Amino acid sequence: MTGFPHGVIPSMNTPFLADGGIDVEGIRRSADAVIHAGVAGMLVLAVAGETGSLDMAEKRLIAGTFLDQVAGRIPVIIGCSSALQVDRTRLATMARELAAPAMLCQAPVGQHGDDLLKQMLALADAGPPMLMLQDLDFGGPGLPLADILLLQQAIPTLLGLKIEVALPGPKYSAVLAATKGALHVSGGWAAAQMMEALHRGVHAFIPTAMDRIYVEIHRRFATGDLSGARRLHERLTPVLAFSNQHLDVSIRFFKHLRHREGLFATPHCRAGVAELDTHQVRELEINLGRVLALQAELDDAA
Repeated sequence: MTGFPHGVIPSMNTPFLADGGIDVEGIRRSADAVIHAGVAGMLVLAVAGETGSLDMAEKRLIAGTFLDQVAGRIPVIIGCSSALQVDRTRLATMARELAAPAMLCQAPVGQHGDDLLKQMLALADAGPPMLMLQDLDFGGPGLPLADILLLQQAIPTLLGLKIEVALPGPKYSAVLAATKGALHVSGGWAAAQMMEALHRGVHAFIPTAMDRIYVEIHRRFATGDLSGARRLHERLTPVLAFSNQHLDVSIRFFKHLRHREGLFATPHCRAGVAELDTHQVRELEINLGRVLALQAELDDAA
């Protein structure tokens, strides 16, 4: 594998048992299910996986289980983000020890220029053969383009950039133009702008769940059925309006979806993910119904 894949690369939720322990069989079921849906790769131990609630032993168990179950069928990207460089380095080392093909790391907050480069070089040296940088800044523009180009030119293993910033569309285009398409660009949180991103030439999408639907949108667009891709994406509008109102709502919604699909033993979330109130639960149920019906429709049409 010489680069990150094009297509849909879901950010995987971490399934928990009712007592809060790791649902290992849920990991195995969800890995098989997303591969069956046709995804191009997967990301584990990222925000959707509640990585902040996991200790190092749990992270190794989760990453190792995903890698073992996938068994090379698609690339598995291991999330190595943390507030501290020492922890980022430990996670990068873990990913390399587990023979993961790639890792993702959020750019350290407040670091720029040579200071940023020094930290990212250390991570690249410690980690797997490929690095994807996460440019995360929901309320702002994220990393300056100059920093992105500095890192790309100085770190041979930096082959991907996941952009999650305010107004992501223009930044997709700016990075693709500045790197002449040589840097793999993916979008994450901006699933509602998937059609815009496809037209801009974004290489991959890293949403959570609804894999069968996202894969079909991408397939239709790639085969020239632009109107079909748009019609299908528009049917997700009410779902995305609900799920993307906050990260905690997103995590709870998609864990309920995985549970309803029979993949997770429970929809349990650990402390730190806000509970939904009765009105949100009503909307969750309505939107779960929409997703499950649409997935069944696509399966019947296949």
